[in-house]
Amino acid sequence: MAKYLILIYGVEQKWDAMTESEVADLFAAHRAFSAAAGDSLVLGAQLESSSTATSLRSGPDRSVVPTDGPFLETKEALGGFYLVEAPDLDKVVEMASGLYEVHAGHSGVEIRPLVEQ
Repeated sequence: MAKYLILIYGVEQKWDAMTESEVADLFAAHRAFSAAAGDSLVLGAQLESSSTATSLRSGPDRSVVPTDGPFLETKEALGGFYLVEAPDLDKVVEMASGLYEVHAGHSGVEIRPLVEQ
């Protein structure tokens, strides 16, 4: 079985402005995803706001330079992830299609296979 990382992106301001009902729908969709994934789900987590991120880059003298926040300016921030095991990409697409963020107009999901070494 291959491993796939499901990355959940969205506009943080939209997530922060969600009503209680929308938040309840979001969490219900994630509970349903987790239940449906069963043993295929290896790990999943919601991430703190991108404002808490620290990026590491190489300085001019090859020293490590930490900076606050994400390195790239983007409209969408990485909000969470799942690591799943599945026989193929089609199965992961099927699994992830029910996630709330796939259907919200301000977010989306990226699926990436892990390199098996």
